[in-house]
Amino acid sequence: MDKRSLKVAVIDMNNGAPNQGMRGIQEILSRFKNENNIDLTFDIFDLRQKGEIPGIGYDAYISSGGPGSPIESKGEQWENDFFNLLDLIEDFNHKNNERKKYAFLICHSFQLACRKYELGNVTERRSNAFGIFPITLTEDGEQDETFNGLTNPFFSVDSRDWQVIEPDFAAFRKKGAKLLAIEKERKHVDLERCMMSIRFSDEIIGTQFHPEADPVGMKMYLLQDERKKAIVDMHGEEKYFDMLNSLDDPARIVLTQSIILPNFLRKAIGNLQEA
Repeated sequence: MDKRSLKVAVIDMNNGAPNQGMRGIQEILSRFKNENNIDLTFDIFDLRQKGEIPGIGYDAYISSGGPGSPIESKGEQWENDFFNLLDLIEDFNHKNNERKKYAFLICHSFQLACRKYELGNVTERRSNAFGIFPITLTEDGEQDETFNGLTNPFFSVDSRDWQVIEPDFAAFRKKGAKLLAIEKERKHVDLERCMMSIRFSDEIIGTQFHPEADPVGMKMYLLQDERKKAIVDMHGEEKYFDMLNSLDDPARIVLTQSIILPNFLRKAIGNLQEA
């Protein structure tokens, strides 16, 4: 193929809530297409609000974050459809040695997958985590090509009321999953560090954080009056302005956004070329 092609399904898990994540994902896909001269097309599926689910005809799948509890949806049709799609992807990969299908699961999607595969305890946090935080790569994470080009620790946007803690390593071994990243160490807080990234299989990876977040979207978010008030009330004004200032630091979320999802797409494209 002179011009490589890649067909991507983007699953919108936001349930109609306003967010910057979907814009971030679409921008990364458009930039990747232009920078690599690839015939990349993508379709968006509004799963939670409209029940839309992609079929198995795509090369890669990116499933977004979203609001609400990753536990209360148990048994709902849209969740069953999502889990069924993950099964279809794994089944396809199991049966096809050359050509594989890839999936990247962000935040809410990541928590759902952790629950599906019973890799840890999905639990509500004591307080909302919101900001730009350092994330620590494990030994497996340092070896994983998705994080090639990042520092350890690296920085990303974290925004959640839920978390996945207490990894069940017997379940990890059975699944062939790998823990790639964990929450920063907080020496003064006696709380379990939550899991921040897992490779569920050779082709399916997920992150608790938001690799699609960019300075533009974060700035728009942080400048909202209610968001500013919430951060200042919880963390103080100094932390709020530190967050704003760190947005333009090229070694922080700008770097993360330019590396993780593009590395994921490169792996999918490389696999197609080999096939």
